[in-house]
Amino acid sequence: MREIVFDTETTGLDPRTGDRITELGCVEVEDFIPTGRTWHSYVNPQRSVPEKVTEITGLTAEFLADKPLFAEIAEGFLEFVGDANVVAHNAPFDRGFINMELEKIGKPVIANERWVDTVVMARKKFPGAHASLDALCKRFGVSLETRDKHGAIIDALLLADVYLELNGGRERALDLSGDGGDSGGLVIFPARPARLKPLSARLSETECAAHREFVETLGERPVWKKTGLL
Repeated sequence: MREIVFDTETTGLDPRTGDRITELGCVEVEDFIPTGRTWHSYVNPQRSVPEKVTEITGLTAEFLADKPLFAEIAEGFLEFVGDANVVAHNAPFDRGFINMELEKIGKPVIANERWVDTVVMARKKFPGAHASLDALCKRFGVSLETRDKHGAIIDALLLADVYLELNGGRERALDLSGDGGDSGGLVIFPARPARLKPLSARLSETECAAHREFVETLGERPVWKKTGLL
């Protein structure tokens, strides 16, 4: 099942009073697992950006002035989304903005029934608990180290991990039925997407040199040489 995890940044809270989109971020997921395919664009809102919004998103009117208008990126956005359902945190907010922008340029809106709201999911799963994206990331152990400001693509990537956890976590993607299927009865561990910020090496050069010397004592075909790690 293909879905698009989606986030927007905007100039304010209400598209009916002139607020516009400033950034769009989309993450493709298949059966709740990110595929690695993303789509992202900044958008020129053709209006000022309040100082309070800049404090949250880091985006200014000056930065956005040379970015494409929504009409110029709409086709790429719609092509990436296709006919998939759209997952958003507080979906009515994002739906209101994206459908307003689509209406402005004469494009069909994304129907209400195609939207999945992770706030609603979280409140059903954890009644009375905080349901913000930050709170859910902390609950599920999703790292926030890449997020110093709110950004559409960063938040969409975080939400993709949260959405997986709200649907049962990574074990949901394991084939434990024992009925064979396409996996031949094996447990299938889905691949995780690459880290946004690779971990730095913790080995010293002295330790690496000692390891290389040790590997040389293992004969002609040690596994480390096959993997290219030496």
